[in-house]
Amino acid sequence: MFYGIYTPNFGAETTPSLLAELAAEAEEAGWDGFFIWDHIVYSRKQLLPLYDPWVTLAGIAMRTERLRFGTTVTPIARRRPWKLARETVTLNHLSRGRLTLGVGLGDPDEDDYGTFGEPIDRKVRAAMLDEGLEILDGLWSGKPFGYKGDYYQMKKCAFLPAPIQTPRIPIWVGGIWPHKRPFRRAARWDGALPINSGGPYTPPPDTLREIRAYIAQHRQSEAPFDLVIMGTTPGDDPKAARKKMAGYAGTGLTWWLETLYRWRNSIEAMRRRVRQGPPRLDM
Repeated sequence: MFYGIYTPNFGAETTPSLLAELAAEAEEAGWDGFFIWDHIVYSRKQLLPLYDPWVTLAGIAMRTERLRFGTTVTPIARRRPWKLARETVTLNHLSRGRLTLGVGLGDPDEDDYGTFGEPIDRKVRAAMLDEGLEILDGLWSGKPFGYKGDYYQMKKCAFLPAPIQTPRIPIWVGGIWPHKRPFRRAARWDGALPINSGGPYTPPPDTLREIRAYIAQHRQSEAPFDLVIMGTTPGDDPKAARKKMAGYAGTGLTWWLETLYRWRNSIEAMRRRVRQGPPRLDM
């Protein structure tokens, strides 16, 4: 199993420099990944400083050597897929192949979409997400690719360079269980991330087994597949942390993302939890 840090890229003092420092400390402390959010406006009511995830991830890439990193999740419906293709491949090469792209519909609807006159209908955004994923996959191939969909059209062209990883940059798909369509979508890609509307969600082990079984019914590839969840463990009580993780044995879980919120923790408390290291069962 792999262990990562999951934290928003907005809020008081949560600057790109701080997140890059936290990522470097996470790597030193034995964590395997570092993942941030992707919003344009998280809340119109709360005037929170918010930083672009892709520029922030570039800083993280430059401060680390082995740490896997990415967004959880990027709403493709409010991005131009061809620009996202360029951004992700650039980060992929900058980090020598360490980027993972988390994708989903995005939330909150009115704040992150409606503010700018973009579609808030989730069915429309789901269709845009599927089209966007097809375009990303096609442009990442490095071969001539054209597309004509209901929401996106592009003339045939080739994007070089291709990503370092093959067959592509790993894609994790977020979805709210027990809705089934997001997990059928996830089965076509490289991982599933059960989330909740308005914030992270830690499914209990039995629910995770249900999710894994459902994905297995719809997955047509034998390639490795990640099952990713978020949650918290007590860094100052390793025995209790390992006990919590032991409950997920046999569920198919491959990534545990330790959730750190600036609005619930001081910067020093966040640093302390990072430095305490992951709740590995083999420790």
